Amino acid sequence: MSLRIIFMGTPDFSVPTLRALVDAGHTIAAVYTQPPRPGGRRGLDLQKSPVHQAAELLGIPVLTPVNFKDPEERERFGAHDADVAVVVAYGLLLPEAILTGTRYGCYNGHASLLPRWRGAAPIQRAIMAGDRKTGMMVMKMDKGLDTGPVALTSEVEIGANTTAGELHDRLMHVGAKAMAEAMVKLEIGALPLTPQPSDGVLYAAKIDKGETRIDFSGGAADVHNHIRGLSPFPGAWFEVAIGGKPERVKVLTSELAEGSGSAGELLTDDLVVACGTGAVRLTRLQKAGGKPLPAADFLRGTPLSSGTRLS
Repeated sequence: MSLRIIFMGTPDFSVPTLRALVDAGHTIAAVYTQPPRPGGRRGLDLQKSPVHQAAELLGIPVLTPVNFKDPEERERFGAHDADVAVVVAYGLLLPEAILTGTRYGCYNGHASLLPRWRGAAPIQRAIMAGDRKTGMMVMKMDKGLDTGPVALTSEVEIGANTTAGELHDRLMHVGAKAMAEAMVKLEIGALPLTPQPSDGVLYAAKIDKGETRIDFSGGAADVHNHIRGLSPFPGAWFEVAIGGKPERVKVLTSELAEGSGSAGELLTDDLVVACGTGAVRLTRLQKAGGKPLPAADFLRGTPLSSGTRLS
């Protein structure tokens, strides 16, 4: 036996789950994903989403509605006659007609330990907050924002130096395995649903460009968590005078270090910088228009000596 599934997702993060459902023998009636967006070097070419590209390789029909306000779009969704919809980072709000448009409803793969970090950026926010663990949850969707009952949980430890990019890549595979397991249980009528607790709710707001600049006046742990939580994208950054003019530099990795001084002051020639309390060592950096480089390679092309001010 197998389920007839509508899959809804857009970025790279969603692709392993789509492939896991296909590998498990389920029938994917259709894939819904965000419409192609301008891309390429000049932004003139329309780029299909990673899920769109993966679905085409798998020979699965792809639909790219802008929204589900049109009654015809809702009717088209129902006409797939699906058992369930699986949603992983789709990027569109789903109206009740879609949430209830299959026999078993919609199940979402969400990258946090709900109710902590509901919302758009759970991976980044967990790291920025210094969380020691997170996970993937399979949740039955309702009309709220990530408020539905939880069906399955897979916890993942967050290492002291783990970046958002590294955690993203781990969770997308954990999530694929979890969703495949959940669909097996759903098919045999053995998938439990547990309401989320009302306490411990936190919202993971979308990352705003205005919060990406590094504030070295904070504690070293906070600075370190900020850097790794925004790595590799959009990237935490500072400004420093290079060749007599201010230049923006992204920091992709860092580590806690010994030392103290005025916040933003380089304490050593190998990029140990003072914070409000404590210090961090910047270990991988990228100048505007340049490649990410280990600190030693970065310093060969851009010498920054102790006493330099980063802001």
